Amino acid sequence: QVQLVESGGGLVQAGGSLRLSCAASRRTFSNYAMGWFRQAPGKEREFVAAISWNSGSRFYADSVKGRFTISRDNGKNTVYLQMNSLKPEDTAVYYCAADRGRTGSRAALDYDYWGQGTQVTVSS
Repeated sequence: QVQLVESGGGLVQAGGSLRLSCAASRRTFSNYAMGWFRQAPGKEREFVAAISWNSGSRFYADSVKGRFTISRDNGKNTVYLQMNSLKPEDTAVYYCAADRGRTGSRAALDYDYWGQGTQVTVSS
């Protein structure tokens, strides 16, 4: 079992930045690929970014490419999402997730563990 706790959400103006963190409970964190997803009110959960177990592979949704950066620190059991040039349409609850398949995936169904989410609100 892996417990994931997100932090770093909040209210920011359009054009601003936030960094989300997701701390994992297990020392075997480095065995998992990690992903970030988001869900806006009335919409389905959507993929944002993913990173492989050793940071060798990272990929992003087209809507955030060039603005968001995913990274991880296996020594700290933590994955990050740096979000720059935020837009009102980035407003959502952001979730981190862990995938036993070490390469990562865009599909939510591939992830085994989920955090509770952190709210990000971008004002115009």
